[in-house]
Amino acid sequence: MPWCAALLVPSSPSYQDTEDFKLSDEQVQLLTGIMNVSAIAGCLTAGQVSDYFGRRRTFSIAAWIFFIGSVLMSFAGSFGMLMAGRCVTGVAVGYALSTAPVYAAEISPAKTRGSLSSIPDISINFGILIGYVANYFLGRLPLTYGWRAMFGISALPSAIFAVGAVFLPESPRWLVMHGRVDEALDVLQKLCATGDEAQVLWNEAAPPEEWSGGLGVWKEMFLHPTPPVRRMLVAGMGVLFVQHLSGINGVQLYSARVFKAVGIASTNEILAANIGVGLAKTVFILTAILLVDRVGRRGLYLSSLAGVIVSLSCLGLSLTVIEHSKPNQDVPWPRAAIASVFTFVASFSIGLGPITGAYSSEVIPLRLRAQGVGVGVAFNRVANATVALTFISLSNAITMGGAFFLFGFLSVGAATFFYFFCPETQGRPLEEIEEVFRQGWRERRHNLHGPFHVFKHTEMR
Repeated sequence: MPWCAALLVPSSPSYQDTEDFKLSDEQVQLLTGIMNVSAIAGCLTAGQVSDYFGRRRTFSIAAWIFFIGSVLMSFAGSFGMLMAGRCVTGVAVGYALSTAPVYAAEISPAKTRGSLSSIPDISINFGILIGYVANYFLGRLPLTYGWRAMFGISALPSAIFAVGAVFLPESPRWLVMHGRVDEALDVLQKLCATGDEAQVLWNEAAPPEEWSGGLGVWKEMFLHPTPPVRRMLVAGMGVLFVQHLSGINGVQLYSARVFKAVGIASTNEILAANIGVGLAKTVFILTAILLVDRVGRRGLYLSSLAGVIVSLSCLGLSLTVIEHSKPNQDVPWPRAAIASVFTFVASFSIGLGPITGAYSSEVIPLRLRAQGVGVGVAFNRVANATVALTFISLSNAITMGGAFFLFGFLSVGAATFFYFFCPETQGRPLEEIEEVFRQGWRERRHNLHGPFHVFKHTEMR
């Protein structure tokens, strides 16, 4: 149930509302990207709110904010009011994206933490898929009603979740951090099928440490971090930042333009293609959830980036050839471009998408986790917003094919970062992960067994 918070994250303005308001390219970029800009405010405050009020109350706050934003968008009579609704919704998105992976990691046992912490990502993409399907069917309504109905309907699940979140169990680690040990034990007994399983989770939980307030957390993160904590913050925040350097939002938010560039002309065909993209993402994220606790984080993540780099290169090449082809020339490149889009989405979804949230939430220490993940998600939203706010302008400046070549180059940088700075964490209790980061890359290099190595527990103790 807690992963339903991720369903609060919408994908983009609908194809219909941009047509209804006759928006320019600049307005489309602004409307698409402004949600991620306002989400930064939510990310930077969600950690302190979550640490003070608890994870489940933060879910309720996010859901009610999203409800208000959805209503504003549904009744928007102007571009300004639509922008206001997107801004309000963005704050809720920041809260949800910052809190959901932290909560999932804190209630999960070590052996299944990777898969359970990846569930928020499948929820996001399931929500996006529902949005694509809804857009397809609501597109048959009169123009001014279809997109309003879509935004209005999105207010309903947020209201349901706002009420339902009250009945969620609180994170036992948050309770321990606040000295509420008896309540934490009670939650563990309810979460676990057997007493032995509850005892294992209790043994993994941190010893009671009182929350010292946001000021102490910020000082430890940015002014006086120990070398292991600094490495953990670089890894946890870094993976969140580099995720969107792949340009996934170029395909996800501007899919209609990408498919038009490929040669798909009709609105129904574009909407149907979007549903296909949503299905591909959902299927491969489910595959990742099944594999992440078996093969480890590094193997899936680096394999995912390899597929992303190859797919982006093929997509950039295909679009470049199409742009320079003669009109009505029968060439195989449109089919190659469409295949590259689906391969790119599949590659992203099997590693780079779901593992990012899981990895970031497990490598940051408990006392810093909520606010550290919040800052990391703020970096994530900055990268997300940059792509959303510049993709059309970038495509016009260097062509769409050139834009995807650029994203492929940035993805090489993301792979380099992960290889050197992000060790394996598979199977380790949250409270032992700091041991993995006690050695830097130079000290760890003799323990590496190729790019897909797994740190053995005995090597770091």
